[in-house]
Amino acid sequence: MLSKVMLGQTDLEVSTYCYGTNMLGSALDQGQSNAILDCFAANGGNFIDTARMYGDWVPGIPTGMSERAIGSWLKTRDREGLVIATKGGGMDLRAGDWANRCNPAGIAEDLAQSLDHLGIESIDLYWLHADNPEAPVEPIMDALLEHQAAGRIRHFGASNWSPERVIAANAYTASAGKPGFCAVQTFWGLAVPEPGAAMQQGYLYYYEGLFEELHASGMPIVAYGAQSGGYFTKLAAGGEEAVREDLRARYANPVNAGRLRVAQELAARHGVSINEIALSYIASQPHQTIPIFGGSSPAQIEDSLKAASLVLTADELAALKQG
Repeated sequence: MLSKVMLGQTDLEVSTYCYGTNMLGSALDQGQSNAILDCFAANGGNFIDTARMYGDWVPGIPTGMSERAIGSWLKTRDREGLVIATKGGGMDLRAGDWANRCNPAGIAEDLAQSLDHLGIESIDLYWLHADNPEAPVEPIMDALLEHQAAGRIRHFGASNWSPERVIAANAYTASAGKPGFCAVQTFWGLAVPEPGAAMQQGYLYYYEGLFEELHASGMPIVAYGAQSGGYFTKLAAGGEEAVREDLRARYANPVNAGRLRVAQELAARHGVSINEIALSYIASQPHQTIPIFGGSSPAQIEDSLKAASLVLTADELAALKQG
C-alpha cells in the first residue's frame, strides 16, 4: 500500500506516487479508466493528475475527455480523501493557433470548464500548465488568489515554469501576505533528455541543473516524465530498434548509456525491474519529490507501484546520476 505525506506546507495529504491520466477517456474508454482508477485507489493512491487539454489531441471527441472520465468515476465513489489536481492556462489544442493562454482570461475559462468536466465545486491543486514569460507575474497570481478566495481551488502550483519565474511569483504573493505556488511540476526522469528534441516535443525545463536550489529551499517537486517514457526498459529489452523514433530522439544523450548500465546493475542487485529503479530514483530523492507515473491497465499500475517498496540510498542515487 502506498503511504501518504503532507504536500509541502499545504493541508493536502497525498500518496507518494501520483497517477497521470492523459490517456483516460481517449485511448482508454470509461470502463478501462474506472478499472485503473479503482486499482490505484485500492493500492492506497489518492493523488490524481489531469489537465483541461488532455485528450484534445484526438479529433472528433468532446474536449477535456480525461477530466470527464475522472468526473464519471468520481460519481461512483466517495470523493473523501482523494486529491484531484488539474492544469489550465495552457494552449487550446482545438483552436490550433498555439496562442499563449497563461493570463487571467485563459485561466478563468479553463478553470470553469475543468470544474464542469470533473463535476466538482473545488479543485484541490490547480496547476498552471504553462507560463507566459513575457507577462508580469502579478496579474497571473492575482487571478489565482481570486479563484482561491472564491473556493474554486484550494491550492495552486506551477507546471513548466522556470525556477526564476516561480521565485518571482512567490515573492509577489508573500509581499501581500498571501500563499503562492505550493509545488512545482517539472520534467524529470532518470533518462537525461537531448534539449533540442525534448523542447520540440514540448518537454521543457528538465530538473537537473535548474531546480536543485529551489527544491532544497523546501519547494516540493512533482515530476512528470518520471518513467522517461519507458526508455531504459525498452532499450534494455530490444536495443535502439525497440525504442520508437520520437522517444529515441528525446533521450539521444550520451549520458544515458552510463545511467542504463548502473540501472541494470541495481535492478539485478535488488531483484527488481528497471522501471522500478527509474521510479525509485525520483521517489528516493532527499527533498520531497513525487513521481507522476502512467499505466494503461490495472496490471501496469500494480507493476509500477512495486517501486514504492524500494528506497535507494544516497550512494545509489549518486551512482545513477553519475552514470
